[in-house]
Amino acid sequence: MRLILVTGMSGAGKSQALRYMEDMGFFCVDNLPPMLLPQFISMCQARENMERIAVGMDIRGGRFFDDIHRALLELKDINYEILFLDARNDVLIKRFKETRRMHPLGQHSTLTEAIAEEKRMMEPLLMSATYVIDTSMMLPRQLKERLQELLEDTGVNKFRISIMSFGFKYGIPAEADLVFDVRFIPNPFYIDRLKTHTGKDEDVREFVLSYEETRTFLAKCKDMLRFLIPLYIREGKSELVIAVGCTGGMHRSVVIADELQEVLESDEWRASVSHRDTDKEYRRYV
Repeated sequence: MRLILVTGMSGAGKSQALRYMEDMGFFCVDNLPPMLLPQFISMCQARENMERIAVGMDIRGGRFFDDIHRALLELKDINYEILFLDARNDVLIKRFKETRRMHPLGQHSTLTEAIAEEKRMMEPLLMSATYVIDTSMMLPRQLKERLQELLEDTGVNKFRISIMSFGFKYGIPAEADLVFDVRFIPNPFYIDRLKTHTGKDEDVREFVLSYEETRTFLAKCKDMLRFLIPLYIREGKSELVIAVGCTGGMHRSVVIADELQEVLESDEWRASVSHRDTDKEYRRYV
């Protein structure tokens, strides 16, 4: 289990960081009272597939926050990391003014006094932090990129690419970022020996790939995706959904979707493939 405690100054971007970490595959819990942390970790250890945990804890916990150091001592047998988000005082003041939210310590003090008191309270955690991110000059996209640099497994590309074949007669997938229409390829449906097969069968695959226009299309797709994917990553996308459609989603789109997965994986991207409508069509013809 990898446990990361997300803490830091109010207004520095902790909630945004937790949302990004959730996109990265962490199970995230925000504003957990510190003394519940050991019990919560024990519950996670008893469950499968709870390997990446992020817990947000800060002064929003009020009096409970005083228990944080005692709670951390109870984690002596568990490796944990502390991610501390910080920002300059003037930036924090500006953010609170813009959002018109009250500082958690601001009930009986000015905003400037509340921030100063919070810095004093948070100093021990800052000094023991594994990672410190100053968000003063960061855009949200830059925070996400920094989190990926710090927290993603070294050498493993975590940008997710999902490829889906579909039939236009059943509708275009709503989640698609890119849609490729491959109905220009000759249709195996009109070949008697191929009609009831799918694009997973070798004879259909050979038929679809036998055409020069198919091979040219795949080459152009490869060039386009090599151009686009780094740009999507630069803009902060964590997942790209590519939909490939033919008439029924049984033959041509299946072949092309599988080919695109091979192309992307050969470039060391993490790509998965699914075939939405093959069962619908198959049941109609067998």
